[in-house]
Amino acid sequence: MRTIEVDDEVFAYLQRHSEPLVDTPNDVLRRQLLNDKKPSADKAGNRKTGALMPIIEAGLAAAGDKLRHHQSRRQRTHEATITADGWVEIPDGRAFPQPSPALKTQTGSEINGWGQYTHVPSGRRLQDLRQEVAKHQA
Repeated sequence: MRTIEVDDEVFAYLQRHSEPLVDTPNDVLRRQLLNDKKPSADKAGNRKTGALMPIIEAGLAAAGDKLRHHQSRRQRTHEATITADGWVEIPDGRAFPQPSPALKTQTGSEINGWGQYTHVPSGRRLQDLRQEVAKHQA
């Protein structure tokens, strides 16, 4: 490993293009400079379980299922895929442990992925699936 120093403007750029608490500055640089589309991972190459894992474990969703959000005013539809470890993967290959940052990346706006993504096979919002899991765990 080597160390580099960056000025405040470059650091701010890295922060704007990172997934908080997931990406390191090196992850952002690899994506931006090398077009590296690998999902973020920890130092050992393994990543933590994503937020959708309880929904998968409850049998309400499965790896490979699609998520969809339609922006009617812009006439755009965004899709993502649920991974086997409960992450949300967008079409460019980037994966996110939570649905909201994934949808924010797709739309360019702060957005509640739990409330706006629809689980395609069931037609239900992720928020409803999460509430069902919580109800059964109580």
